[in-house]
Amino acid sequence: MASDLELKAKEAFVDDHYDLAVELLTQAIQLSPNNAHLYADRAQANIKLQNLTEAVADANKAIELNPSLSKAYFRKGTACLKLEEYQTAKAAFEIGASLAPGESRFTNLIKECDELIAEESGAVPVPENTTSHDVSTEDVQPEKDVPELQSVTVAKPKYRHEFYQKPDEVVVTIFAKGIPRNSISVDFGEQILSVSINVPGEDIYTFQPRLFGKIIPAKCRFEVLSTKIEIRLAKVELIHWTSLEFSGGVIAPQRANSSSVAGSQRPTYPSSKPKRVDWDKLEAQVKKEEKEEKLDGDAALNKFFREIYQDADEDTRKAMKKSFVESNGTVLSTNWKEVGSKKVEGSPPDGMELKKWEH
Repeated sequence: MASDLELKAKEAFVDDHYDLAVELLTQAIQLSPNNAHLYADRAQANIKLQNLTEAVADANKAIELNPSLSKAYFRKGTACLKLEEYQTAKAAFEIGASLAPGESRFTNLIKECDELIAEESGAVPVPENTTSHDVSTEDVQPEKDVPELQSVTVAKPKYRHEFYQKPDEVVVTIFAKGIPRNSISVDFGEQILSVSINVPGEDIYTFQPRLFGKIIPAKCRFEVLSTKIEIRLAKVELIHWTSLEFSGGVIAPQRANSSSVAGSQRPTYPSSKPKRVDWDKLEAQVKKEEKEEKLDGDAALNKFFREIYQDADEDTRKAMKKSFVESNGTVLSTNWKEVGSKKVEGSPPDGMELKKWEH
């Protein structure tokens, strides 16, 4: 069965259906969890989808299961290269090259890593008439340091994360379901976010990015919900973050203050004066107006149900969807324990009869 799923995944990959390939390989892994090739193949699909941390995790698992699998090192190196983890990428490519000495792709990528490492550290190329001892040891990493760098690997992305931003804050969401509040530790630095999840009996999850811009630790906060951890980072400057993590390059930040945001939405004139917009206040005002809006009949009832659904947790939403669909719109329950394990029968109003349409 796992081999059939693997074959279908390869066909999906060839057809550029990478999401389907990941899904099929995940099913195959569940049936054959010790197959290193499945993890290596899923790493490749994740690279195509730009799920780079997931790709590194899959490659690491493939290496753990089969340390002699050269393509696992190639996939790890490729993902780390895209993540700008050049030292880790180089170490992976070097091991892969030793396992597959006839493959020139490793040699080319090692050379690329060397160039990027030199560029990142500010090293100056050595002229032909200059001997190697004239180069500063601070500019070139000694070969003996490579094994030590090899041990620094990207943490396994046990939980998926994403972010969005407002002019004055960045909201980071870590999708961790059912984690107790006392198992979560979140610390804020000037440009560092540190998240640790320590559940008894499981490996500790750590997420510690160097952030794109500086934050105000005293104004940062986080909230633990039933399905996720929501972290709010207060920006020092009202600039647009092009990514969550700092890449090391010289970046000319784009200002994202309130006047520029407002200006992008309406025409400006020479006599116009910039006006600051309190977006939090505006958002609160809109929500207040929505809640105070007076509706009659079905409109009022629909609005009431929308508010329940919007503020509900995942189990409540599932209960509402399941009960409404299975009862043909006659039952709407918020109790997942009650409706989750059985089919919800229709319950028409008094004096009415529930009929099924014939197709």
